[in-house]
Amino acid sequence: MSSQNPPKSELISLSIDGSVVRIHLAREAKYNALNVQMISELIDIFQWAAEHSVGGTGNIADADGNLNFRILVLMGNGKHFCAGADINMMRDAGAKSSEENRADSERLDRLFNSLWAHPCFTIGVVQGVALGGGAGLIACMDHVIADPSTKIALSEGKLGILPAVIGPYVYRRIGSANFRRLSMQASKINTAEALRIGMIEQVIEGADAQQIALDSLVSEVLTTGPMSVAASKELTLGFDRWVGSDEELRQWTLDFTTKMRGCEEGQEGMSSFLQSRKPNWQPKE
Repeated sequence: MSSQNPPKSELISLSIDGSVVRIHLAREAKYNALNVQMISELIDIFQWAAEHSVGGTGNIADADGNLNFRILVLMGNGKHFCAGADINMMRDAGAKSSEENRADSERLDRLFNSLWAHPCFTIGVVQGVALGGGAGLIACMDHVIADPSTKIALSEGKLGILPAVIGPYVYRRIGSANFRRLSMQASKINTAEALRIGMIEQVIEGADAQQIALDSLVSEVLTTGPMSVAASKELTLGFDRWVGSDEELRQWTLDFTTKMRGCEEGQEGMSSFLQSRKPNWQPKE
């Protein structure tokens, strides 16, 4: 399956613009609430985009000359970004066995982990509410642009459950104290609070202004080495998961640096700087 032939979906729509893939949650009548079908479709699309990314392939373009992906943008159609889990899915959970509920949780974890560890630079553009799993999607992205009206909540506690599956990703995003407080509080926070604790990066009002900000960010990311972007995420994931000694960590970072300096992209980047020219990965104007 090439980058020009994405997986079929009914609740997700997408568009491709060169090395940028835009994914839209398209269940607006249900406020883009996550049901099993939408979760499965998102997992398939995230995996497909990763397989056809520069980080996933090691190449800027495929054999047919199609650009591999460098940036993934996630948006929600309609009034709200994502209202969390679908009410029918939550209702059905009460009638399911422990094993069936475990399988549902594993599916959710695949969704969030595939976005958190995605080799592309991931950008969210959000509005309305981002509750429960919607807040989890926000936490998994590299940069989030929010409309001033946006409200975010780890709302699971209001239902007597916990934000456990999204927990590792939100925890890494906002830290221990903020995660603990928002998990217990379970109420909505506004964009001023979300910006203060690092849940989002920008607050911008209006679709036109948001598009300008998005275009500016995309242009900036495309000036960075494509493999460097993916490797930066790999480096960060390594730090997140590190269980070895401090000395082993230092040696790992030295190995990482040596590999990047010696690779084709590293050599091109340093040569272009010394020759006062643009590197070959930057889009031609």
